[in-house]
Amino acid sequence: MDCRAPGEALQQLEEWFATPLGQELAAMEVACLERMLQDTFGYYLLQVGLTEVLDGALARTRVRHRIRLPDGHPGARRNDGGPAQIVVDPCRLPIASDSIDAVVLPHLLEFAVDPRQVLRETERVLIPEGRVIIVGFNNLSLWGLRRLVMRQQRRVPWCGQFLTPFRVGDWLSLLGFDVEIDERMMFRPPWRRTLLRHLPFLDVVGHRLWPAFAGVYGIRAVKRVSTLTPLRPSWRQRRALLTGRRTVEPTVRRTPRQKASGKAHEGRSKDTSRQCPG
Repeated sequence: MDCRAPGEALQQLEEWFATPLGQELAAMEVACLERMLQDTFGYYLLQVGLTEVLDGALARTRVRHRIRLPDGHPGARRNDGGPAQIVVDPCRLPIASDSIDAVVLPHLLEFAVDPRQVLRETERVLIPEGRVIIVGFNNLSLWGLRRLVMRQQRRVPWCGQFLTPFRVGDWLSLLGFDVEIDERMMFRPPWRRTLLRHLPFLDVVGHRLWPAFAGVYGIRAVKRVSTLTPLRPSWRQRRALLTGRRTVEPTVRRTPRQKASGKAHEGRSKDTSRQCPG
């Protein structure tokens, strides 16, 4: 399958989250989103990508209105035969600029045709001080290692383009975002048959010793907009430094020798004036 085909990969990712490994990861991601949305307020929250798996966390948000836009194409249909929801191209969102208070992108960047364009569109629709929440697979982890082994089989989620949280943070910084929260989760390996996956102490140790190697990351960033204060031009005419028509000659600082010669010249002038008849 084509992992970047509109809607196809994320639809299969919804099914993958129904597996035991997917359910375990979904519980962690729901808890992460609940923490990030706990102090997020506003009128409109936009969710693009996965819409069913993380619905529990997003339904309890304090944002008044929630808009869900699955990634896909107009002809997509659900597995139950019912009509599809409104689907969009995340690189061209049909949303007005500066109109959304929060945007949630769960596992969308890994399967987007142009993840940087998705972030540009996110920055466009967010209001100043609006927030974006991104959840994705970390390429710098055991999950990224399995992706290198399994990507030839073209199976979800291993066929996606995993990113590192450091790269996502750099992209957000270039767009004017400030990262507020950076959480890491799932330090257990993604193989079902290994005994290490059933040892929860790995998550506790991983947070302390190797947080950079977590399987999944969650990032919340705020959109910063620098405002310029306009200054009114001063149209009043400045007062002249010198008034009147009298010209003032500049003063010149004289050296001691010049001062002495000047005094001698004044003395000779007085003697001359005394000798001349009145």
